[in-house]
Amino acid sequence: MARTKRELQRVAQEISGAPDALEAGQVIGRVLKAEGNNLYSVECAGGSGKAILLVELAARFRSTIWIRRRGFVLIDRAAFGDRPNKLEGEIINIVQDERAWRKRPYWPKQFPKDSVHQDQEEDGSEEDVVGALPAAEEDD
Repeated sequence: MARTKRELQRVAQEISGAPDALEAGQVIGRVLKAEGNNLYSVECAGGSGKAILLVELAARFRSTIWIRRRGFVLIDRAAFGDRPNKLEGEIINIVQDERAWRKRPYWPKQFPKDSVHQDQEEDGSEEDVVGALPAAEEDD
């Protein structure tokens, strides 16, 4: 069934701003890929490095908000701590205004501002190949 415009506006209002402080069990993560059926693989910045978690989208966001790959989300891990399944958290907020979130003191240092460019350099594709001609084939 289609969502009403009022409900869409309510959800957009909920995710419009960054909270003042994170509660216990909440972490910020970057979406790696959609696993299907409202499940996402998310990279979370932790104390010892980056961990990949399987998280679920909250019911209020389903069929209302779409999440992009490499976008940032706020995850509540406390709700799923005592459940014996593969899920390790729930997406409770989607970062829309990344600039405002980055100004907060709780933003992880493991997610630098130009993270897309750093990932490309790590892959070894630092050369600009846009408009480049293919390599010439040599005959024996």
